[in-house]
Amino acid sequence: MDSMELKYGCNPNQKPARVFTETGNLPITILSGNAGYINLLDALNAWQLVSSLDQALGLPSAASFKHVSPAGSAVSLPLSDAERTMYFVPKDRILSPLATAYTRARGADRMSSFGDFVSLSRECDLSTAQCIKAEVSDGVIAPGYTEEALALLKAKRNGSYTVLKIDASYVPPELETRTVFGITFEQERNTVLLDASALKPIVTNNTVLPESSVIDMVVALNSLKYTQSNSVCYAKNGQTIGVGAGQQSRIHCTRLAGDKADLWHLRQSERVLSLPFLPKLSRNDKDNAIEQYLSDDPETSLFEAETWKRFFTSCPEVFTLEEKKEYLKSVSGVSLASDAFFPFRDNIDRAKRSGVQYIVQPGGSVRDDLVIEACNQYSMVMVCNSIRLFHH
Repeated sequence: MDSMELKYGCNPNQKPARVFTETGNLPITILSGNAGYINLLDALNAWQLVSSLDQALGLPSAASFKHVSPAGSAVSLPLSDAERTMYFVPKDRILSPLATAYTRARGADRMSSFGDFVSLSRECDLSTAQCIKAEVSDGVIAPGYTEEALALLKAKRNGSYTVLKIDASYVPPELETRTVFGITFEQERNTVLLDASALKPIVTNNTVLPESSVIDMVVALNSLKYTQSNSVCYAKNGQTIGVGAGQQSRIHCTRLAGDKADLWHLRQSERVLSLPFLPKLSRNDKDNAIEQYLSDDPETSLFEAETWKRFFTSCPEVFTLEEKKEYLKSVSGVSLASDAFFPFRDNIDRAKRSGVQYIVQPGGSVRDDLVIEACNQYSMVMVCNSIRLFHH
């Protein structure tokens, strides 16, 4: 048995707390800081996500986790100029492939990523460590660190930043257990491989899946595998752009994730990219300002009582609801994955509003025919692969 004592459990009153293995050694090593109970839940789920993504697509992968669900996950596709600006990447900065994946994962939902736990599928290099250092975060897990990257991360938060090394060769037992209320549950670990082979059969009239959408759907599926259910994920450009997690209703997942995806697209509008921020405004304050600026009622959230003066050198022009709706009409090529079947076509109608053209879900609803009909009306491509991805 190998054991590691923790500061406390989910809450400070839950003591003692530890993690341990029944046989063999723990596959994690603390290189800096002090990992907590929730930190390790995030780290181990996030590591499984990025390692499975790297295996499925052969690309460096990263994830930003909060409360045992991904705020964002991504692979290392190149950033557009608009994405570099919205992710606060200076034009002259050269990012490594892994740093690009991290930047996408962190930028997917910057409000939710505040105080996250980071996971990287490959050795952390200096470029990635520099990106992590600039953000508010609780810790990082990776299979290794270059000497320069580790030194930089050890200095973060005056040495209290948690840096974990994971043994990439570690394979957990086939059966996994958990204890709830003194009762132990046991099940086979979910080892289903979610690569391009999981994107069949296509059940719609439109059967054309571009390579870009294949990547996005694989990213979305692997993200759902480690997201608290019910869950729906929107993806674009090799990253999640909206995750709806832990909702009791499928349509609420679709709406929540869709609203986040809409914000991701609106952040790339010229109206947002040209906001006149105060010179010394922090990244987090910029995120808060943008969130308020893009709220459904900006007249009361940002402009009332001249709140804008906290963020901007001059009062920005209001981005009206009608203007935002018009901007979002140009959005297309978005992929969506669901961890279980759609019971009604309202999910498809909501997805269409956020530019979804490609969908993957298990199928199996008594109303599958109506859901497929809705996709055909919108000329969407939909896969029903019979793979349910509940995660609790």
